[in-house]
Amino acid sequence: MNILVCTDGSEHSQKAVEKASLIAEGPNVDEVAIINVFEDKLDLSFLPLGAKVTEEDMENFERLREENQNERNKIMKDALKVFEEKSIKARTILEEGRPADTIVKVATDEGFDLIVLGSRGLNSLKKIYLGSVSSAVIQEAQNSSVMVVK
Repeated sequence: MNILVCTDGSEHSQKAVEKASLIAEGPNVDEVAIINVFEDKLDLSFLPLGAKVTEEDMENFERLREENQNERNKIMKDALKVFEEKSIKARTILEEGRPADTIVKVATDEGFDLIVLGSRGLNSLKKIYLGSVSSAVIQEAQNSSVMVVK
């Protein structure tokens, strides 16, 4: 069995990492991969209509993007540590895109049998309006079983 566990650093995704590590201790687990998907949007909505983006604005956006990448790396390192402490080999996958779509595409393309993810991520207010990643993955995953951890 090949397991894809999703994390965004939230409490619920940490529980998903822990549950996946328990499953990975069992027999017949061939591969474990930890995925983090970042939806990179250059949000300029705060600028007045017709305003020009300055070089300083772009430098600030690049700085924020770098800070985000550093945070993503820490999230992945922490998740990987859960598996390493149990002597379970796991690899990490960092992707950009719409989280649900990207998770399902990676699971399909790489032949993961099980997707494990938390029931809520970091941005719960946004999910009220847009629908949760876990719900979308459940609906879209055709070739993988999905485990949602609370």
